[in-house]
Amino acid sequence: MHNELTKMDLKKMQEELDYRRITLRPQLLEEVKTARAFGDLSENFEYKAAKRDKNKNESRIRFLENMIKTAVVIEDRSGENTVGLYDRVTIYLEDDDEEETWQIVTTVRQDVLHGLISKESPVGSVLMGKKVGDRVYVQVNKEFGYYAQIRAIEKGQDDGSVALNRF
Repeated sequence: MHNELTKMDLKKMQEELDYRRITLRPQLLEEVKTARAFGDLSENFEYKAAKRDKNKNESRIRFLENMIKTAVVIEDRSGENTVGLYDRVTIYLEDDDEEETWQIVTTVRQDVLHGLISKESPVGSVLMGKKVGDRVYVQVNKEFGYYAQIRAIEKGQDDGSVALNRF
């Protein structure tokens, strides 16, 4: 499996990876050591919390390493009038009689609550390459789909302002 990421995605991931390895890892190991010195490990909340934080950091390090190792670098090659990566797209939802605006991003930066949808999501994938005025059908699952019309495209770029997802 390959992860389609931009150069900026990889840069941000490498920066986070370096921080977690060089700064955070030694700090968390020291916290585990300090908490262990408090005595009985079976009833030592500080020790359990320190171990949890250390393990969470190690998990994130493995995740970032895997994402970087399997990455395929992509670039936005959309035309001036078509939807591409980091563009803000306003669509009209016919069934709901309302408009929504979404920014199309890579999977590692999606955040639906803040208007960021993945280019691989049902909405994102159908919008990529389309133009203002195009009517699209978004297939959400086997039983449900809806029509939407593209009302506006505001061209964007990967300037690094969109943060990576956390877990």
